[in-house]
Amino acid sequence: MDCRGTNEQIRTMTGNSFEKVLVANRGEIAVRVMRACEDLGIDTVAVYSDADKHGGHVRYADEAYNVGPARAADSYLDHWAIIEAAQKADADAVHPGYGFLAENAEFAGKVEDTEGVTWVGPSAASMRQLGEKTSARETMQEADVPIVPGDTEPVESAEAVRAFGEGYGYPVAIKAEGGGGGRGMKIVHESGEAADQLESAKREGEAYFDNDTVYMERFLENPRHIEVQIVADHHGNVRHLGERDCSLQRRHQKVIEEGPSPALTDELREEIGEAARRGAEAAGYYNAGTFEFLVEENPERDAEAGELLGADANFYFLEVNTRIQVEHTVTEEVTGIDIVKWQLRIAQGEELDFEQEAVTFDGHAFEFRINAENAANDFAPATGGSLATYDPPGGPGVRLDDALRQGDDLVTDYDSMIAKLVVHGSNRAESVARSKRALAEFDIEGIVTIIPFHRMMLSDDPFVNGKHTTRYIDEELDHGRIETAQERMGTETISSEDEEVYTREFTVEVDGKRFEVELEESGQPPQVGTGGAQAGGSAGASSGGSSGGDGSTVTADGETVAAEMQGTILEVAVDEGEEVAPGDVLCVLEAMKMENDIVAEFGGTVTQVPIAEGESVDMGDVLFIID
Repeated sequence: MDCRGTNEQIRTMTGNSFEKVLVANRGEIAVRVMRACEDLGIDTVAVYSDADKHGGHVRYADEAYNVGPARAADSYLDHWAIIEAAQKADADAVHPGYGFLAENAEFAGKVEDTEGVTWVGPSAASMRQLGEKTSARETMQEADVPIVPGDTEPVESAEAVRAFGEGYGYPVAIKAEGGGGGRGMKIVHESGEAADQLESAKREGEAYFDNDTVYMERFLENPRHIEVQIVADHHGNVRHLGERDCSLQRRHQKVIEEGPSPALTDELREEIGEAARRGAEAAGYYNAGTFEFLVEENPERDAEAGELLGADANFYFLEVNTRIQVEHTVTEEVTGIDIVKWQLRIAQGEELDFEQEAVTFDGHAFEFRINAENAANDFAPATGGSLATYDPPGGPGVRLDDALRQGDDLVTDYDSMIAKLVVHGSNRAESVARSKRALAEFDIEGIVTIIPFHRMMLSDDPFVNGKHTTRYIDEELDHGRIETAQERMGTETISSEDEEVYTREFTVEVDGKRFEVELEESGQPPQVGTGGAQAGGSAGASSGGSSGGDGSTVTADGETVAAEMQGTILEVAVDEGEEVAPGDVLCVLEAMKMENDIVAEFGGTVTQVPIAEGESVDMGDVLFIID
């Protein structure tokens, strides 16, 4: 018996005005937002692409609307498809989650201009001011928030990059104005790299953020990554909810986050928190957001002896994430404040009902991103598979945010995250111990995961002692240990033989209303025999040549270079008839939000290039023929 009461009853008790919220996202964050809505008595609407029609967020929502094909640009990034779905559903508000359109000021403005629909987030104007890195730096300077030495003017030439490097010293970071999470950022270590890295940063900015403007700043080689969670309402109240330490990264992508930071004194964390509040107030910011900082690590600090970074340490503003963060769960666990609920309440005009002094911090929390990645293979994402076993952990201090269930297929069109494991303890030592237990209990079979890496890190001295920095995984960690952990504790992706999937259409009637429905069947196609009865049959298979990215037949002789994962061709670097040597870059393939250089493993003459820039390719598609 369901004793929760109807959503209308809950709305009456809580005083909420939203009746229905569309969540413009997918996967675990969509489910997370929907759960907050359900707690508040708000109905939920999911949107989904063709690839996600069986997704967990679709199952969870009260209703769902298809917004286009698997390609994100044609579905989850289609502004008008999302808004039309909200209008069809008669939704009161749109919550963007994180990723996709969450930091797209143009989309936020369109939602703000849609009658009867509220944008759950900061204003489009504030997103432009703080989401674009150059204007954000200017705002922080005005608010007396320290920024990394750099230039707020857009950079247009490699000569400008070289001049900056000569003036400030190398390495130099070239950063996309709309970038974040390491995407759209390229590092120039010496003058000869300037042109290539500038072009790559501009290309990523255009591809991911529809903005190829880039700027430069001094690259801090060995910092700690500290971020401060902010919530602010429409009445001028700004509160910070403490800091998170996100220093454990690979290729600028966060892997494990924790709070509070194990490296800061209370004096330094308060100084950074107040800097974030000043910045939010100066920008007139409201709703949830995260102010990110880099703190220069002291190489002489004795972390094992308990030495911490004090108020004399240098810290610099990095960027503002004008949305909810992946790792917001860490802050929720140590403060007891539901940030997503406050996003919804603030969007409805409610005032924060707690003062800064009332924000207290209880214990320590970690978040482990459970990605479908093989850490031993340079964190390569899984290219398929299904969850033959999915048995998450439980017990004291364990929280799991997910959307998939046992038996679900892995959707590889987007990011590689399966779930987020969040562990809380009374202190960092207890949180480490509980994390070891929870990760050991997490039983996943059928898909390779990053879990063995996480388990290894919990016995890694620099990490356990809190001495790691953003460069630790990429430059200091012995990667042989990762391979050993994967061999000892890992699982492999299990791929069954692909079967043809056939769709049959039916018309059904429920309570006098007719619906068109589709039934998917695997195996042999249904055939119509005498009298219309279904009869079994065998599907024919065409032979022919291999396929290129556009479906064209590959006919040239020579060795093939095939795509190892699904993705989009960002650049083709060679032409037919061109001579290449081993190690030469053939093309740039974007997959799982990362640029991957496809290089020649052998030399020869390029005899066929069956791909073009902008094309999508599947795993196994032929990219080049080299004779």
